[in-house]
Amino acid sequence: MKSIILSSATIALLVFSGCSSKEPIVDEPTAQNSSSKVQEVKAVETETVSTEDSSVLGENATSKSDTNEMNMAELEKELSTVYFDFDKFNIRPDMQDKISNDATVANGVANAFTVKLEGNCDEWGSDEYNFALGLKRASSVKKALVSEGVDANRITMVSYGESNPVCSDKTKECWSRNRRVDFKLLP
Repeated sequence: MKSIILSSATIALLVFSGCSSKEPIVDEPTAQNSSSKVQEVKAVETETVSTEDSSVLGENATSKSDTNEMNMAELEKELSTVYFDFDKFNIRPDMQDKISNDATVANGVANAFTVKLEGNCDEWGSDEYNFALGLKRASSVKKALVSEGVDANRITMVSYGESNPVCSDKTKECWSRNRRVDFKLLP
């Protein structure tokens, strides 16, 4: 009985005390404070200059970003999709040349971009199994690209499982087209 009363009293004290309403005091060094003010002034000056010359700078900035997106789209066309056998994540011998070509593109003209590997599966198997299999497929392509000289820090992976099909027919040919790893470039 005593333990029930003590635990009830303890819980009541915790509930009623709640969180502190006082704001914590943070000491900020004056050097950091003054440097942040200087950066704010420089940002305002830069913003003023850019709005004055917006007719000249705006067109150049827009054309650079459009060119960058067009370059990414063109380079993605040069990257080949890697296909896999049913319920497998090892790279087939006929896909080795495609991976070598993809590594050459990634190390060459696409060197400024991050490579995103998207693992996909056919509709056979549970959702959890297919997400895991898609990730294993992307991982095996990543290992192959790294062995070809692509920096591992430039490669990201994602698994879509069976949720991103390119074909929805109920045929073996269609299912084989869905067992793949696609390449996307990220800025």
